[in-house]
Amino acid sequence: MAHPDNVRPLKIADAAHATRHVFVRDLLLDAHIGVYAHEHGRTQPIRVNVDLTVIEVAHGDDLANVVNYKTVVDNIKALVDSGHLNLVETLAENIAAQCLEDERVTVARIRIEKLAAIPNAESVGVEIERAKSLP
Repeated sequence: MAHPDNVRPLKIADAAHATRHVFVRDLLLDAHIGVYAHEHGRTQPIRVNVDLTVIEVAHGDDLANVVNYKTVVDNIKALVDSGHLNLVETLAENIAAQCLEDERVTVARIRIEKLAAIPNAESVGVEIERAKSLP
């Protein structure tokens, strides 16, 4: 269970705090995920959404000055490709932890949806929000 100091509201593009919002919308992947026997040994479609609160530490038209959304996506793909996970919650936590490794990212909100898990439901899943611990 998350500690209370690890959950704070996502601040999206807040001028007063010099933050920007970096996001990934509707990333569709095939994942080895699920606890049930029929979910093992095969992939199933998932949708991933990521929202990051990023502190602006440098300006200028240089990729090194920003959190690169391609890197975020590549890291998510590597996590998904790393092997079977039982829970979408585990994948969400792993993605959040990876995003928070970047010193500029202060809050990560992750939504994972399984798109074919429940008949007659467009999707089921989880959304989490994690933040760096306050000093």
